[in-house]
Amino acid sequence: MRRSRYKNILAAPILSRLIHRTVCLYSHTFRLNVVNEANWLTYLDNGGSVLLCAWHQQFFSAIGYFSKYRRYEPHIMISPSRDGEIIASVARHAGWHPVRGSSSRDGKKALRRLIARLKQTKLAAHIVDGPRGPMGTVKNGAIRLAHLTGAVVVPFYIFTDSAWMINSWDRFIIPRPFARVSLRFGDMITLDAARTADDFESQRRCLEQTMRPGLISSCRADRWTPPG
Repeated sequence: MRRSRYKNILAAPILSRLIHRTVCLYSHTFRLNVVNEANWLTYLDNGGSVLLCAWHQQFFSAIGYFSKYRRYEPHIMISPSRDGEIIASVARHAGWHPVRGSSSRDGKKALRRLIARLKQTKLAAHIVDGPRGPMGTVKNGAIRLAHLTGAVVVPFYIFTDSAWMINSWDRFIIPRPFARVSLRFGDMITLDAARTADDFESQRRCLEQTMRPGLISSCRADRWTPPG
């Protein structure tokens, strides 16, 4: 009961705004370098649809910077759990519109809503292995979103020279204050509608193999160098 009440308090509008501002202020201490953003932004501004995709372990570092995309009225799927309510409240203050659902709860309804919103606003983000993993496994949702909206998939990754790694299923990453942080966008990926189940699975594995080098498995300095 106390845990439930505590999470409800954290999700209250005033406190969620405070959490968002605190995260943004904290993020301003990062020495941030953004790589390969221009191409997909130009594509979006010219009428294209974009689905930004990331691993669950890395979304914290992007919260502050992603507020700059609020003018596109972007959407993101967030778990309907109580923990998800806190994240959803923070996302709203960042200018993102949460669609509540996950692969284990209300997933089909949420996916349909996110498809409809992405068709309208042209920009959405998706955590490809959330909300419970397994870590490093791309689930089907991102592929279905791309097929049914015509959006290009743009993976993004976080690299840093100094961070805390939480002992959680995803090995969640929080850069330390004043760390060098690189927010790197991958190239745009076009996924043609799959004709067969094998074709669909091949595309899912291909995206997984493309994104896996961006996973961080250790906080040792030699693990923070961006691939390529």
